[in-house]
Amino acid sequence: MSLYADPPDWELVTLGELLRWPLPYQEGAVNRGLLRAVALAARGRVLAVSGLQNVRAGYDPFILALNHSTRTEALLVPAVLTLHRGGRLIHFMADWNFRLIPGIGLLYRRAETLTVTTKPARPRVLDALRPLYRAPGSVLDHARATLARGRSVGVFVEGTVNRDPETLLPGRRSAALLSLETGVPIVPVGIRFPHAAPGRPIGDGDAMEVRIGPPLLPRERLERPSPAALRAWHATVMGEIARLSGKRWSPAPGSGRLVGAPPRRAALPPPSHGAAP
Repeated sequence: MSLYADPPDWELVTLGELLRWPLPYQEGAVNRGLLRAVALAARGRVLAVSGLQNVRAGYDPFILALNHSTRTEALLVPAVLTLHRGGRLIHFMADWNFRLIPGIGLLYRRAETLTVTTKPARPRVLDALRPLYRAPGSVLDHARATLARGRSVGVFVEGTVNRDPETLLPGRRSAALLSLETGVPIVPVGIRFPHAAPGRPIGDGDAMEVRIGPPLLPRERLERPSPAALRAWHATVMGEIARLSGKRWSPAPGSGRLVGAPPRRAALPPPSHGAAP
């Protein structure tokens, strides 16, 4: 298969197809094996992915902005996207607590995640280990440096797992801030759970569909975005995620309609076939 033709939507693949999947951007047999193993685990959980043409490796850098309904999607969705990108990583922001879990910590290190150390550990006694995972500078500084190197960044913008089947959380503005500061487009992603029982919280075992929207390009690059500009761009992004995920969104609990300017969709250039890993 070609990495540069428009990719088909993800559907369930066989073990043989996974083993033969080209991964030119993944170095080392261990990394390739781990990626294929997690992608295999996604077969029964990620039912479909549409819009893969919007996250091809040649379109880096971009900021992937997703809703967040289960703990498992933080492993499975990045693995499926990395597989379709030929092994080229999207560097997701991830809570440091997960690095304490055997196996998960290994996967996060191999995936070169951007570690967020703001939340306390569970149990709290493990907070003594937090300095071991805190890198110099903020996670936003590391995200800016990642984008400047031509790499893409992933953000679960709700900031925590939200099991509400109908409504998004107001969300955090880090993705919008990075986009305005750098001029890098945001690729909105909605994760749906079509077979979840209506009226109950979304569970970690519920199968998901992933819908990737076209890139959203900020109207201008702002070294220091004003609160109003940041608020409006965040609302635009969250509105697209709401549309893709099939959920409602409002900027604050109890507030009304969506706010924000109509999105400006980025025109996708031809992918750079020789993009460096």
